[in-house]
Amino acid sequence: MRAGPPAPLRRGPGAGACGGLYARACAAVSLGEMFKNHPRGLPVLFFTEMWERFGFYLMLGIFTLYMKAGADANPAKSGLGLTPQQASDIYGTYIALVYLTPFVGGLLADRVLGYRKAIVIGGVLMGLGYSGLAIPGYGPTFFLSLLLIIVGNGFFKPNISTLVGNLYNTDQFRPYKDAGFNIFYMGINIGAFVCNFVAAYLRNTYGWGYAFLAAGVGMFLGVGWFLGGMKHTAEADVIKPSKPEDQPVGTILGAVFGPAFAFAAVGWFVPALVLGAGATVFGTQSNDAFLFACVPVVYYYYTLWRRSDGEDKERIGALLPIFAAVIAFWAIFHQNGDALTTWADRYTRREIPEAAAPVAEAVGGVQRVDTHLREISVTDDHGNPVKGPDGKPAKELGPDPYFNNMPRDQWPAQPAPACSAEVIPPETEEKCKAAQTKLVSTELFQSVNAFFVVLLTPLVVGVFASLRRKGKEPSTPAKLSLGLFITALSTLVMVAATFITHNGAEKGSAMWLIATYGVITVGELCLSPMGLSLVSKLSPPRLTALMMGGWFLSTSIGNKLSGILSGLFTLFEHKSGVFLINFGGALVASLLIFLMLPRLKRVMTKYLGE
Repeated sequence: MRAGPPAPLRRGPGAGACGGLYARACAAVSLGEMFKNHPRGLPVLFFTEMWERFGFYLMLGIFTLYMKAGADANPAKSGLGLTPQQASDIYGTYIALVYLTPFVGGLLADRVLGYRKAIVIGGVLMGLGYSGLAIPGYGPTFFLSLLLIIVGNGFFKPNISTLVGNLYNTDQFRPYKDAGFNIFYMGINIGAFVCNFVAAYLRNTYGWGYAFLAAGVGMFLGVGWFLGGMKHTAEADVIKPSKPEDQPVGTILGAVFGPAFAFAAVGWFVPALVLGAGATVFGTQSNDAFLFACVPVVYYYYTLWRRSDGEDKERIGALLPIFAAVIAFWAIFHQNGDALTTWADRYTRREIPEAAAPVAEAVGGVQRVDTHLREISVTDDHGNPVKGPDGKPAKELGPDPYFNNMPRDQWPAQPAPACSAEVIPPETEEKCKAAQTKLVSTELFQSVNAFFVVLLTPLVVGVFASLRRKGKEPSTPAKLSLGLFITALSTLVMVAATFITHNGAEKGSAMWLIATYGVITVGELCLSPMGLSLVSKLSPPRLTALMMGGWFLSTSIGNKLSGILSGLFTLFEHKSGVFLINFGGALVASLLIFLMLPRLKRVMTKYLGE
């Protein structure tokens, strides 16, 4: 641990993150200053998580685009050619399972492996999974790679968050826990910001496989950094002794996963048997199977609370309603990889001004399109696919789909026939490029949220520090409620965008997406790092990683709902429908936590002195 006394506590935990008042110091804080007053293990975990999120969000930023992309003259740039519904189903299932497996990873770390060993195992598995996606094709390798990422994240995600919390269990560092999680969260988003520029450059220049391989390299760099700094996290890697009433690991896994598989089978088969062939409850068989399978896992956490007594019962009982409420946040937030990516791709003007083109070219952030006639899917005025008489997506000859909802008088000139040849003569190449329109790569919009997180974290921390000095800082649960309310407001920005663009019949300004990401980021900063901090504080010490698994279970269910809601995007006659559903869900969840504030405050005062 860092030697020397901590800074005076009257400055508050946020001061360590900002170096004092935001206006005076947060604008240009060095890494050394940022980590001041924090354990030496924090930089280790900060950069480990940064590289892990670099890989995770790089893959996530291009995943839907890759699945929807069709064949290309360059095989390296060919996608899987899946329908929007298929892509949304796979995306939703993947992002849900990624956050479901932390239940197992947290349990095994708490009882058997320890946190550091679990992190290394998880990191290696994820690195292999990302690298496997570099192998083209929609087959066993594709699904095996996703499975490796899903399992690996289960070992990695709950345990690195637990280690962060455990670093602050001493009297010296305990007052700085919230600020520590804010700094840790900034590392997440530095990785999330940078990765999309790397993804855009590699997939536009070389092809999809190189981008996925870069995600794997990033993950292995994170594992290497973690191994190099393991000595600084040793004191946080302590397996707490079990209590007599704690069930053995094998019993828990048998009691949870046996019923989970049974419930999944019910969800997969029963709706069709009862309601008729093709019938589902949540849109697809995989949606039904996943959400039914979550029932035994949710029930386990309920029985964990019911079997507990005394302090454990009150602590767990305070966390479970929060887990339920934050489902709404993740259902909205992770639509950034599907519904908002679709909005950026189809309904947003992305032309790059000529003055900015050289810079965009240099960083590989340019996507080129033209009006050369090729076989494309038929869509209606709002970008929804149209089916032919055979029930399959209808095809026609047309320009790049980007021009579908642009006036014809704004289309560039059609390129010469020679531009569509497999080999373009050098003397023709410049003319062909001149006929192309330079666009901002769609995946770069995924970096907007991460940019705002890095930009706004010092401001948000500074505001709360200022309120703390005045004795007016909201409690951690109150911040969660506020975060959900702000998230609700962010959805109204997209509601406005749907009306301004006449329901997608015209392309809208990129500022609508930027504004949406800006508002939801403020909500995110009030909720996500604070939620992690609260779980670390309130969990019974021997169950910390398992309760982190509960937080990520909420994330998992929310992520699956995000895929379901994104899948509705093409079904709503008016696109505002999905965003209005998001608004209602976030508002109800915010109200739920608000009504629970007196109870939560009582528990935190009793056991934490807050």
